[in-house]
Amino acid sequence: MSMLQEFKEFAVKGNAIDMAVGIIIGAAFGKIISSLVADVFMPPIGVLIGGVDFTKLAFPLKEAAGNAPAVTLNYGNFIQALVDFTIIAFVIFMAVKFINSLKKKEAAAPAAPTEPSREELLLTEIRDLLKERK
Repeated sequence: MSMLQEFKEFAVKGNAIDMAVGIIIGAAFGKIISSLVADVFMPPIGVLIGGVDFTKLAFPLKEAAGNAPAVTLNYGNFIQALVDFTIIAFVIFMAVKFINSLKKKEAAAPAAPTEPSREELLLTEIRDLLKERK
């Protein structure tokens, strides 16, 4: 089998396409959540703790000298990333929990009893007749 044929089979498989779609949607979802955190959640939190913008929190390691910029430890960006991660993880947890509850409801619904086939009915009649003969 040629490499081109193998690649075609791999690329057309449902799993590869599903994975690609999931990654693309995940990246877009990450941008939405990052905007939600940065633009909606963090400003009120910053106001509540005294007008602090987390992304600007930094500890200077070396002051600027001439053309060289200052060297800083930007721990505010790390705090922002932690908040982003926490919110994204919570939203994904809730989505998975919701999907699992839908699956449980489907599994819990009993299947309607199927009517026995003609063969089963005949076999049942034969069994009953044989029991009566004994």
